[in-house]
Amino acid sequence: MLVNNSHNDPELTQRIHNKVGPPFSLIERIKLKGIGSPKLHITSSSIEIHNLLILDNRIKTCRIELRPKGILVGFDVRLERYLLVIPYYKLNLYKGKAEEYSVYIDHYFIKFKASKADKAIHTFVKKILNNKTDHQATHFLDL
Repeated sequence: MLVNNSHNDPELTQRIHNKVGPPFSLIERIKLKGIGSPKLHITSSSIEIHNLLILDNRIKTCRIELRPKGILVGFDVRLERYLLVIPYYKLNLYKGKAEEYSVYIDHYFIKFKASKADKAIHTFVKKILNNKTDHQATHFLDL
């Protein structure tokens, strides 16, 4: 789900919380050793996201935030803030050949650069995959 999150909209906030859960508490953030990614440089994206990104002539970057049931991929276009809301059960994460990662949900995707020297990015991607696995394991046990 791609949404414009520039304005305080309680209905949109509730929809996001229903999809990926509310933000982690301070204690949980400390236990996870942070829930936000470093700045990620976008190399390519799906056409809908690309059409937004070309409106701005700055360097195309995004950040990822962990949530209990998924992730939020946020990027800015001019004065607007957009979020790609991705629950873990729809998240597809790939490591490409050209030192980049790809994050997919349905027909949306964002690819970002991750050279071998960017240890923080690789560590954060492992954290996403671990949280996805933990979430799926607990969800499977609940069934």
